[in-house]
Amino acid sequence: MPRIRFFNFVVLFVFGVLFLGLANLSIIHGYKYKELSRKNCIRLIPQPGRRGRILDRHGDVIVDNMISYNLMVLPSEFNNPDQVLSRLSRVTGKDNAALKRAYRQNFVSLSIPVVVSENIEVKKAIVLEEMKPELSGFTIEPQPLRHYPEGELGAHVLGYLGEIDRWRLTKLADYGYNTKDIVGFGGAEEQYDYYLRQEDGGLSVEVDRKGRFVRMIGFRPAQGGRDIQLTLDLKIQRIAESKLADRRGAVIVMDPFNGEVMAMVSKPSFNPAVFVEKDIAAVQALFNDPKAPLFNRAVSGAYPAGSLFKLIIASGALENKKINLSTTFTCDGGLTIGRRRFACWNTHGTQNLIGAIARSCNVFFFRTGVLLGPQLIHDYAVKLGLSKPTGIDLSSEASGFIPDPRWDKVYKRKTWYDGDTANFSIGQGEVLVSPAQMACMIAVFANKGTLVWPHLIKDVQGRDISATFKKPSLVPIQKSTIETVRKGLRNVVADPEGTSYLLASLPVEVAGKTGTAQVTGKLPHGWFIGFFPFEKPRYALCVFLEHGGSGYAASVVAKEIIADMCSGGVL
Repeated sequence: MPRIRFFNFVVLFVFGVLFLGLANLSIIHGYKYKELSRKNCIRLIPQPGRRGRILDRHGDVIVDNMISYNLMVLPSEFNNPDQVLSRLSRVTGKDNAALKRAYRQNFVSLSIPVVVSENIEVKKAIVLEEMKPELSGFTIEPQPLRHYPEGELGAHVLGYLGEIDRWRLTKLADYGYNTKDIVGFGGAEEQYDYYLRQEDGGLSVEVDRKGRFVRMIGFRPAQGGRDIQLTLDLKIQRIAESKLADRRGAVIVMDPFNGEVMAMVSKPSFNPAVFVEKDIAAVQALFNDPKAPLFNRAVSGAYPAGSLFKLIIASGALENKKINLSTTFTCDGGLTIGRRRFACWNTHGTQNLIGAIARSCNVFFFRTGVLLGPQLIHDYAVKLGLSKPTGIDLSSEASGFIPDPRWDKVYKRKTWYDGDTANFSIGQGEVLVSPAQMACMIAVFANKGTLVWPHLIKDVQGRDISATFKKPSLVPIQKSTIETVRKGLRNVVADPEGTSYLLASLPVEVAGKTGTAQVTGKLPHGWFIGFFPFEKPRYALCVFLEHGGSGYAASVVAKEIIADMCSGGVL
């Protein structure tokens, strides 16, 4: 009897445990497991959208999308993936081991297609489609792919695409960005990613316990990104790129009245397509290249201004009545200040301001700069837009640097000598400027007194966004001062002894200024800034040659650009 009671107790205990477990599953956790079951039978199949296009000012396409074909295998439809992948490898010419590796890495579920090869050629995609009756378990999916019909043209303005990094994901997670999203890096692709970015759609399908398709539950169509129109003119951009050729440097062509950038070139350049094609070797080569092809010299570079800085000295000295049109200084090839002799690049004899600008006489500006004083030089440089970013709609803009003698004295306890001022007066020493800043500065003399700020966007999907631009401001310099400097700039080209007299033969009147900025241990940088036509300017131009040798070399490039603009019907 005791044994029977014990056996009954054990049986009751076991059934009690089973009952409690069943109650726990069906009553306490029933809803949870029901939801898990429901979710397990639903699969989401994404459908990518089209990224917005990038157009020039006339509506011509600069960046577009093309249809690419991805090879996808369907795990639920075959038992031997190795056999299927081997057949696909022979047809596509892709390495079999690479296809197997991609299958393992991208596999999520039996019901979700696995991408094993991207960017399949159209002809091969057609052949694969024709194989479907005899070989199941795969599909070809069309997908929009970024297309650059102009190749390298405007690469630094456009930027490139890549998988979102951790830093950007941290900043953009609240705006709907997720891991592995494709986003813009640099240029308009990054600056206007919010507008260009597409919204992916997809299918919601029900599958059985083996992951096989049962029925479609829902569908959300993909939404394409918005097109953006830039201020670039493709004709001018092509001319500028072809004339800068393989030289290292930058070119900017800008509307001097509203800051619209018609062309922006930085060399060496790169082809954004290598990032889309995921050519790892080519991408690594770009990042490791000592010539820094991904660096936008037009906006992010900061260089000594050289003789371009003389326009600031002339403006400040006239405004403060340190000199006038009757003031002359004699150049005998140099000037001794303290114990050091500061050289001029030539012996110019007696010069007034107009002649000194035309011939770029260092001695005249050494003397004028010392009369003006370093603090006023700094102040007028800032008034003309230096030592601060222009606010152009591109990332990583350099602010440059203009030394401030008052700040140096207070915080660095540095004594400022007349020799420092002489060096300061011809844009050497610690002076650093960007080509974008120089384009803005010359625009002040083109439009007779307004500091405009450059921008690259014209509209988004036909919607004007000019309200977001940095507003132009009047420069606190008298009209008479502007007119006097303009005369000097015109004589740079018109005077037979002017440093850019080679531009006098052009069919349009040009005004400008050359600059040769010394660099320790290397060839000097070459500058040319100018505007044209002289009486009614339409374009401001900046040509910068990194270690290009001289301002004359930059003038040669400027002449070729303007000549082609004239003959090409742009002017």
